[in-house]
Amino acid sequence: MIDVTHASAPPARATDDSARPKARRSTQSWRPIPRSRTYSYVIDQVDEQIVSGALGVGDRLPPERDLASMLGVGRGAVREAMRVLEAYGVVRTETGTERGTTLTAMPSEALTQILRLHIGLANFPMADVIEARVMLERWSARLAARHGSPADLEAIATELRQMERLAGDREAFNEHDTAFHVAIARASNNRLVADMTTAIRDSMRSLVLDSFHSYEEWGGLSGELCAQHRRVYDAIAAGDADAAADAVEHHIRSAYQTLDWGRV
Repeated sequence: MIDVTHASAPPARATDDSARPKARRSTQSWRPIPRSRTYSYVIDQVDEQIVSGALGVGDRLPPERDLASMLGVGRGAVREAMRVLEAYGVVRTETGTERGTTLTAMPSEALTQILRLHIGLANFPMADVIEARVMLERWSARLAARHGSPADLEAIATELRQMERLAGDREAFNEHDTAFHVAIARASNNRLVADMTTAIRDSMRSLVLDSFHSYEEWGGLSGELCAQHRRVYDAIAAGDADAAADAVEHHIRSAYQTLDWGRV
């Protein structure tokens, strides 16, 4: 086993200690790995350092050449692993004077990418996706009604007004429909619930738009969808958590039944 200290990274910058984990090990341990599918083992090693607390958000990984030497793999395997981790939203590769690979955290973006692919491949039955949306968005609506700030309520209201104003434009309506649900999720002030809700709704963006285009009586449907969104917003603005949760569930189930998502 090879022990490597943080000295291999550039000098640490001043950070807000309150935003960093309190318990952090002082060293990183990297060990050589077998050569079969080496990039996946590189990923496993980075995962091990994160889970153990040796690495956290804002830390830099050792330079590519050094990491390859520590693990006994080629630099190509390290580059491939970094590309995968970047797609996961775990690292960010910088160029120029700040060149290097830094641990980051973009869970909603990564979840959205993964869910979009698997929903597109029908790896998740649409009925299961809808049930997950109902559970998550009921919680989001409840929490938004209880904890949403005036700024949160204005963000939700802005998207609702845009939906109502642009009801004749399916593409614009879909964008503001998605943003409406995302704004509610963010107003929940629960990061995990918000990220999961955002990922599921955003991953359905194209599917929902296709269903809008295939629906012949769009004028009547857009009016009904606006009314449903209005009821959700009104309940949240009134601080009525139960009514908000029921309204968003009714909206999701009604839209699924009407638009036949996943079978257009």
